[in-house]
Amino acid sequence: MAKYWRTLFIVALFVFFVDQAIKYGVLVKGWRFEGSFFSIVLTYNKGVAFSMFAFLGPYLKYIQLALIAFIVIYLGWQKSFLKNHSLPMGIILGAGCSNILDRFWHGGVVDYFFWHRWFEFAIFNLADALINLAVAILLLQTLTCKGLKSK
Repeated sequence: MAKYWRTLFIVALFVFFVDQAIKYGVLVKGWRFEGSFFSIVLTYNKGVAFSMFAFLGPYLKYIQLALIAFIVIYLGWQKSFLKNHSLPMGIILGAGCSNILDRFWHGGVVDYFFWHRWFEFAIFNLADALINLAVAILLLQTLTCKGLKSK
């Protein structure tokens, strides 16, 4: 079981530090880019996806912190789930912790990636994209039944 916790922890740390490094570049180094498909621009999201729940203000970071704690407790309780899904759960935890850190340090999540080719999409960051990827991996594992079987 320690192997799965180690995988989760290493993946979470990697995702966390890569996301924070990019945010550092945008915040401190002033990275900007204006392309025909996407742009790198700095903005702060006070809510969650598409600024939902922004009305919760500073309470949102504590709610999200409680959700992260719940996930860790759940993984400790449901060992087979951890065993089958340590990679995507590590991605979710690392990305989630990175966004929560932004809320504590910057008052909102640091977003910077703006897709504007063919349609204008919300501004987001790497952590947001990785959370979506991890959920897709979880769904794929579940639908193919690989996530339901213990190895």
